[in-house]
Amino acid sequence: MATPTSVHLPSALNQAAPKSTPSEKPVFTGSVAIDMLHQHSPPSTEPADSSAAIAMVTFTPSARTNWHWHERGQTLTVVKGQGWICDKSGKAKRIQAGDVLFCPAGTTHWHGADEGSEMMHLAVGLGETKWLEKVSDEEYAVKE
Repeated sequence: MATPTSVHLPSALNQAAPKSTPSEKPVFTGSVAIDMLHQHSPPSTEPADSSAAIAMVTFTPSARTNWHWHERGQTLTVVKGQGWICDKSGKAKRIQAGDVLFCPAGTTHWHGADEGSEMMHLAVGLGETKWLEKVSDEEYAVKE
């Protein structure tokens, strides 16, 4: 087994020319741009601890993810704007620049921008992500 090594992402938050590309994946509602900083590889090609996916994700107002969960959890660091995060069977909670969130393994949730603000977060997902159904407008409207 190969020895794990650290992943260095120089100046990921300060790049003059971001590599963000609009996402056309059917796992979002609204316009979302993703700057994939590090993508995990299958366990057969990398050490087991390389299963992290790291991305800077920008949501336009009201844009959001589908319901989803992460095999080993997810950490979000909001770097710009305001938005929402919601666990299944709960009400969405406001998040804003400076907030750090942890979604435990297997927790079904969604996150996205507020109606009047873009929201950008650094997402670190561990293990595989299981994407589920879209968040309806009615579900998006239920907030604390």
